Amino acid sequence: MQTTMTATTPLRQMNELPGPRPWPLLGNLPQMRPLRIHQDVEAWSRQYGPLFKISFGKTPLLVVADHELVNTVLRDRPDGYRRPALTESVALEMGGRTGVFMAEGAVWRNQRRMVMTALAPHAVKAYFPSLVSVVLRLQKHWQQAARTGKEIDLAEDLKRYSVDIIAGLAFGTAVNTIDGGEDVIQRHMDVVLPAIARRSIALFPYWRYFKLPRDRHLDACLAELNKAVDELIANARTRLEAEPARREHPANLLEAMICAADEGGSGVDDVAVAGNVTTMLLAGEDTTSNSLAWMLYLLQQNPDTLRKAREEVLRVAPDPGAFTIEQMDGLDYLEACAQEAMRLKPVAPFMPMESLRDNVVGDVQVPKGGLLWCVMRNNSVSDQYVPDAADFKPERWLPGSVPAVNKHLSIPFGSGVRTCPGRYLALLEIKLASAMLLSSFDIQSIATMDGKDAEELMGFTMSPIGLQMRLQHS
Repeated sequence: MQTTMTATTPLRQMNELPGPRPWPLLGNLPQMRPLRIHQDVEAWSRQYGPLFKISFGKTPLLVVADHELVNTVLRDRPDGYRRPALTESVALEMGGRTGVFMAEGAVWRNQRRMVMTALAPHAVKAYFPSLVSVVLRLQKHWQQAARTGKEIDLAEDLKRYSVDIIAGLAFGTAVNTIDGGEDVIQRHMDVVLPAIARRSIALFPYWRYFKLPRDRHLDACLAELNKAVDELIANARTRLEAEPARREHPANLLEAMICAADEGGSGVDDVAVAGNVTTMLLAGEDTTSNSLAWMLYLLQQNPDTLRKAREEVLRVAPDPGAFTIEQMDGLDYLEACAQEAMRLKPVAPFMPMESLRDNVVGDVQVPKGGLLWCVMRNNSVSDQYVPDAADFKPERWLPGSVPAVNKHLSIPFGSGVRTCPGRYLALLEIKLASAMLLSSFDIQSIATMDGKDAEELMGFTMSPIGLQMRLQHS
């Protein structure tokens, strides 16, 4: 939000702010660990306060670590702030198509209408039986592991679960990666997404002048990814032409997006649909699967909380084969567990922003084009704002809890009109998988190989490293 300057409001410039001392030419990048960059900035937030400066090379960034200021910035989208143009240009340079995640201005507004229609709760509920079929497949897979005493790679299995759900729900394609099948699109996404993150903070765009083997591999993956996405859209259009009645009741989210795009004045074409296919794949894999992995890990670390969650599941939704959408909506404590896990372990622990006009954040002037680094996990894990902030206490999210948690402290799905449109689907996926697990198995362990706390790995999202799960039939 833009703040009016007055004689009684002394404003600071970004170059006047405290912050870690930068290196010549390189800025603070040498002081940051690429795979722990979120932790490094969070540590500086505790040292320098809610507003300070860091530099990427010669480019200054305003770090915003106060939850109220972060909310103000996020709510001032799309008019006052956007995702950095550099990230979008890197994605477009790599042959990407802009989806609702990267789109701005009128393009974003047109795409958001399409995506919100496709991801509205009533639309997701219509596809509920297909979601249950995937969770039952995961149950069968874990039953085999329990019988043989095999350790389960938790993050990998949950990633496959999310991939299978989004492939069936969004695209109507029968993918079974849980049982060892391969999803070609997802294999290429696993190469593309880290490359976008890596190139977005590179000091020099060397790939424009010469290419390393990994850059040539990336080009090949991009070509195959675009080809596969185009085939998905073409096949969906063929189905719609062959069965016009499907336009009234689309069978999957891709068909719903195409129908919305085809409406007069939508401002959306197949390129935008393609961009949102890849956006859904991103949301359908890393964010949901990592949130679920962190939640199960924290439940296992807190036996009393795990017991309460299991009791609710056995009371409300005891049989995975008979799961209903009403049962999932009734799992209040399990949803509170998810909210508490996302407070402690947000898979998007920071959000970079670019100012679209001269703005003021707190008492700091931000020029048009200025860059911000919004820290999403600072006040939310501080005892100043959350009693016993380091503890995993889902009860604080239940209605009537005392003290009530400030919902603005933890905003894993963003804030304002650009709140993630897939929020309902993500929470539904989390509740389905965790309810199946708690109703069907006793968890012997969820731990790392060395028994130490799971470390945070910052790729495109923040994931736990090396979690292995052992199960027994309950």
